Amino acid sequence: MNNGAQVNPLWNDKKVKNYLPHMTVPEVDEFLTMSDLVIIPIGALEQHSSHLPIGTDFINGVEICKLIAQERDILVAPVLMAGQSPYHMAFSGSITLSAETIIKVHMETVESLIQHGFKRFVFMNSHGGNRAITTFLVDQINQKTAGVSVDFGVAIAPYLKSDNNEKPKVLDRHAGTGETSDSLYLMPDLVQLEKAIATKLTHPKHLENMLPGVINNEPTAKLLFLSEALKAEETGKNTSTIEMTKTGVWGELDPKEATLERGATNIKNTVQATVKFIDKWNGLIANSRVNN
Repeated sequence: MNNGAQVNPLWNDKKVKNYLPHMTVPEVDEFLTMSDLVIIPIGALEQHSSHLPIGTDFINGVEICKLIAQERDILVAPVLMAGQSPYHMAFSGSITLSAETIIKVHMETVESLIQHGFKRFVFMNSHGGNRAITTFLVDQINQKTAGVSVDFGVAIAPYLKSDNNEKPKVLDRHAGTGETSDSLYLMPDLVQLEKAIATKLTHPKHLENMLPGVINNEPTAKLLFLSEALKAEETGKNTSTIEMTKTGVWGELDPKEATLERGATNIKNTVQATVKFIDKWNGLIANSRVNN
C-alpha cells in the first residue's frame, strides 16, 4: 500500500540478469538447471589519479562480466572489492590486502558455490597486481576442489581480434589512455576527464634504459621491467607509484586523449572473445557427455 513515502533518492540500480547480488534463491536454482558456470572478477581499490575512481578496477571488472552474462548463461559472482596494491598506499583511499587473504576469500567462495552445484569457474583478473595471485588461485582450485577453473586472460586470448590501432610510442599503463578509454565506455558517469593531468615519469636509470624494449613489447625487457617496476616503497626498488609519478598516472600520455570509441572497441572485443571461449567449453562438455 502506497502511503506517500518516497523511495531512497540515491537508488538508481536496475536488476541485471545473471548477476548474483541481484538474484533470489529461486533464480539461482533456475540458473543451475541451465549452467554450472561462474565468472568471478578480482579487482582492487586503489588510486587512479584525479580523473578515475578508486574503485576503477573492481567496477570495470564487474561491468565487463555483466556484459558477458547477457550473452551467455554465466553467473557473475564478485565477492571482494580490494586486491593487492601496496605500491599505491602513498595515495589516500587506496587499500591493499595480502595475497593470502585474497586467495582464502576466493577459495571459500568457490567451495560455497560448489556446494550449491556450480562446477566451472572463470577468474577475471581486472587489476594487474593480482596476476600471480589469480594464476595460483586457479591452480589451487583445480588441485584441491571438485571445481574446474581457468584464468580469464589465458582463456580468451586465442579468440581476441587483432588490435590494429597504432601503439603508443611511450609508456601508457595505469590510469592512462587505455584504462580511461575503457572506463568511458563501462562507467561513463564516474570518469572526470576534465580533471585528468598529464605526468612526468621518473624511473631508476636501469629501468629507464629498458623502456624502449618495454614499449615495443620486447619479451625480456618487459619481463624484467615489470619484475621491478610498481613495487611497494619498503622493497627499496624506488618504484612505488609516488616515487615514479606525482599524479598517480603511470604513463606519459595525457589521459585526456582517451576516447569512448577506443573503449567501446576494446570491451566489445573482450566480450565477443569470451563468448567464443564459453561456446567452445560448453561444446566440449556436450560432446564428452554424448561420447560417454
